[in-house]
Amino acid sequence: MATTDRQTATLALAHALSAAERGLPVIPLSPTKLPALRSPHRGDPEPVLCRGECGLPGHGVHDATADPAGVRALFAAAPWATGYGIACGRLPHHLIGIDLDTKSSTDSVAALQDLALRHLFTIPETVTVLTPSGGRHLWLTGPPDVVVPNSASRLAPGIDVRGAGGYLVGPGSVTAHGAYRLAPGTADLNPAPCPRALLRLITPPARHHHPAHSAHSRPPQGQGLVQFVLAAHEGQRNTRLFWAACRAYENGFGDELADALTEAAVRAGLTEREARATIASADRLTSGRGRGL
Repeated sequence: MATTDRQTATLALAHALSAAERGLPVIPLSPTKLPALRSPHRGDPEPVLCRGECGLPGHGVHDATADPAGVRALFAAAPWATGYGIACGRLPHHLIGIDLDTKSSTDSVAALQDLALRHLFTIPETVTVLTPSGGRHLWLTGPPDVVVPNSASRLAPGIDVRGAGGYLVGPGSVTAHGAYRLAPGTADLNPAPCPRALLRLITPPARHHHPAHSAHSRPPQGQGLVQFVLAAHEGQRNTRLFWAACRAYENGFGDELADALTEAAVRAGLTEREARATIASADRLTSGRGRGL
C-alpha cells in the first residue's frame, strides 16, 4: 500500500473512532462508498440471508458498531478502507440523513425550502456534511418509536432520505470523487431533532393489507421474491428487482421487505443507491404516485 493510501486509511480510522465516541455506529467504506468488507457468504452455493448472525464481518450496515475495539477490528480487516459510513436509525441518536443532491437539474435545496414553506416547518441548524459533488447531508434525529425508511427522490426530486438500514458517508471520508467534510460552523453542533411536519412527510402512512395475505403467508412470499432477485444475472438485475418490489408492494408488505430486497440486489451486483431507487420507483408506481412518469 502506498504512503498516501496508508495515510488516508489511518485518517479514515481516526475519523471513524471520533464518530464512535459520539455514539455513532460506523463501518469502513471503500473509495466507491460501498462497505469495504465483502460478504463472507459470497460464493456460497445457496444464497444466505444473514445480517451478521454468523458472527463474521461483511454484512454491510449490520456490522456497524460504536465500540472502539469493534471499530478497530473492522478497519483492521479492511486496510484498504478510505472512509466510513454511519448507520442511520440506530441508538442512541436514531439518525436521519437528508441528502440534498446536485447531480440532477433540480435545485434540491430550494425544493426543501419550498417544502418547509408549504408544510410550515423550519429547517433547523444541524450537522451538515458537504459532499464532493457539491451536495450536502443534513443530520437529524428521530424519535425512538418511529422507523424512517430509506427513499430516493420520494420527498422531492434530488432529495434522498437515509433511515433505518441505510448509512451516511461520514465527514473525513475520501472517495474516488473527493472528500466529505463538515460545513463551516456545524462541527460543534449536535444533530437537531427532525421537525414533526418533515417527519410526517418522510414516514409513509401504515398500509392497509389485503386480508387474503395474512402474517403467516408473508414470510414465504417475501422469501421467494428475495430469492428471485438473488438469482438475477447481469442485464436483468434491475428488471427482477423492480418486478419483485412491485409484487411486494401490491401485496402489502413492500416496506417490510425493502431492506431484504436491497441486500439481495447488492449481492446480485447493483449498488445500494441503484437498488433503493428501483424499489422507490416500484413503491410510487404501485401506490399511484408514479403514473405518468
